[in-house]
Amino acid sequence: MVAVAVALQINRFEALPSTNTLALDLARADAPAWTTVVADRQTAGRGRLRRVWHSPPGCGLYCSVILRPSLLLEHLPRLTLAAGVAICRALEAMGVPAPRIKWPNDILLAGRKVGGILTETAPLTGAGSTPPPVVIGIGLNLSTPLAAFPPAFRNRATSIAAATGLALDPESLLEKILAHLQAEVALLEDAGFDAILEEWRRRDGMRGQVLTWLNTIGEKVEGIGLGVDAAGLYHIRDRHGTVHEVLSGDLDLAWPGQKD
Repeated sequence: MVAVAVALQINRFEALPSTNTLALDLARADAPAWTTVVADRQTAGRGRLRRVWHSPPGCGLYCSVILRPSLLLEHLPRLTLAAGVAICRALEAMGVPAPRIKWPNDILLAGRKVGGILTETAPLTGAGSTPPPVVIGIGLNLSTPLAAFPPAFRNRATSIAAATGLALDPESLLEKILAHLQAEVALLEDAGFDAILEEWRRRDGMRGQVLTWLNTIGEKVEGIGLGVDAAGLYHIRDRHGTVHEVLSGDLDLAWPGQKD
């Protein structure tokens, strides 16, 4: 069951450097929860690990949502997993078949990246132990042409139109994403992480796949994806049988044709 429980303030722009940057500024200026920033294009869009998010006009959904969740500070990373479930539910509701999630923040179709989530906090001066506002940034390639992706990513990225033939209306998709995100955040706050985790695991695009993990000291580990544990951390088993708990660093699918 999905119900939009609170009013939404949606700020729309033709172009922004980054929807997350503006949303963070608004959060620090006491903008209410569920204030949303949407742009037709971004000139300095960014993703996780300081990567560039390519945001050409007229072919994607680029938005950021301010949350003020009732969660412990150490549980805020769980919002990224909740957002992944919400986006998949929204895509499924619009007829997109089998969207999957690549831990912790990518949305996949047929093994290729179609979207990403960037979760950032906006610490407030003098806030003490109060959890800071959180901004969830969402980028989805709706009809992005292959030529718009950097050459190195053209065998890894796709758009919803290219993968499925569907031409999704960005406004309808935004409405569904916000509704499902509200529902998942409420579930996380009220019922805890287990319910979110169950749905995330159903959409895990990495379990059983050959993965590479570039850890925080630059070492490359290759192994089989085992899935997410009760804390939301991913596990892989390498060729020697050692199980690695992925705390951070870059975890990726071992893409066909990829070279060391």
